[in-house]
Amino acid sequence: MTDIEKNVPEMEDNIIELTDENGETTQFEYLATIEHEDKLYVALMLLEGAADEDEEGEVLILEIAKDENGEDVYVSVEDDAVSEQVFNKFLAMMDEEEDAE
Repeated sequence: MTDIEKNVPEMEDNIIELTDENGETTQFEYLATIEHEDKLYVALMLLEGAADEDEEGEVLILEIAKDENGEDVYVSVEDDAVSEQVFNKFLAMMDEEEDAE
């Protein structure tokens, strides 16, 4: 499992910075928090300019877990089926919001 540490002094305009295990920092737009099977996940989108042209608009699903100090960390979802289920819940949430407008 790959840990991606949340390095967020403050979330400004839904923009967060994540630092991976290699110390590389990337900016994402926070989209939603999704509950699935008693766990919390976060949906993030890589900010424009930070993405390769092939990856524009890609949504990243990460599990919200606790590290040894009790701090929140975002962890890659290793199970493709779980990632797909969480992504489908995210899409349903977006459809509901769109329908409400």
